[in-house]
Amino acid sequence: MKRALSVAALVLALTGSALAADLPSYKAPPPPPLPPPPLWTGFYLGLNAGGTWSSSNSTQVGTFPIAQPGFNPAVVPQLAILASGSVPSRNNGGFIGGGQIGYNWQFYNGAVLAGVEADIQGIASGNNTTNFTTAAVVVGVPVISNTALARSVDYIGTVRGRLGWLFTPTLLVYGTGGLAYGGVTTNTSIFQAGTNGFSGFGATSFSDTRVGWTAGGGLEWMFMPRWSAKVEYLYYDLGNVSTSGALTSAFFPLATYGITQQTTRFNGNIVRAGVNYHFNWGAAPIVAKY
Repeated sequence: MKRALSVAALVLALTGSALAADLPSYKAPPPPPLPPPPLWTGFYLGLNAGGTWSSSNSTQVGTFPIAQPGFNPAVVPQLAILASGSVPSRNNGGFIGGGQIGYNWQFYNGAVLAGVEADIQGIASGNNTTNFTTAAVVVGVPVISNTALARSVDYIGTVRGRLGWLFTPTLLVYGTGGLAYGGVTTNTSIFQAGTNGFSGFGATSFSDTRVGWTAGGGLEWMFMPRWSAKVEYLYYDLGNVSTSGALTSAFFPLATYGITQQTTRFNGNIVRAGVNYHFNWGAAPIVAKY
């Protein structure tokens, strides 16, 4: 009996092993591959638009008298004082729009981004002429003095470094700074007239490209592969511009009775939004490993 039971147990064991060998084998599927993070490294090209406004909104006008034969020596200094002072000017602001090109490089496990960017924008602004009028009685004669001042920044560009942190693979927070340049224009005219028939006139002008500095920061979001949108603030300073000219009397023909000098500062603020297309040239491909 024991022998028979042992044989039966052996047969059952062999049969179970054979049935188990015939069953299909199942293996858990691998996890789905993660999408590669956006590739910020490489060249990009884009457009921007926004607004700008000036920080300094006054021009310092200084006039220095010159003694002339035939002039009452008490008159010339008072005429010079009438044409001197701090002349308020309109805010040199307006719509700004242009384009940018740059290169990014990711490092520190892709969490830090450094790069360089160059841009140029045109500025569309309205009337920027200011009139400043003073009046006084000069040696018993009422005299009025009017200063007409116009200044503008016609275009502005920058060449900047950028350094930022990727808080997420698609969101960059950065600071930026570097060189700024712009086309500036300033024109000043002074007219003086008295009730005795006296009149005098002077004018100065300047138009050229100025070079200065800029700094700011912004946010950039990679909303699609190769496409990003940004918002940015920049402060720029193109320095002071000084011009000078003569005050000439028409009452005594060709008689110069004063030298006038104007000094104004071209600095301001830019707030803009933009969109960039990233070429990713030279970026190493990301290969998923399992």
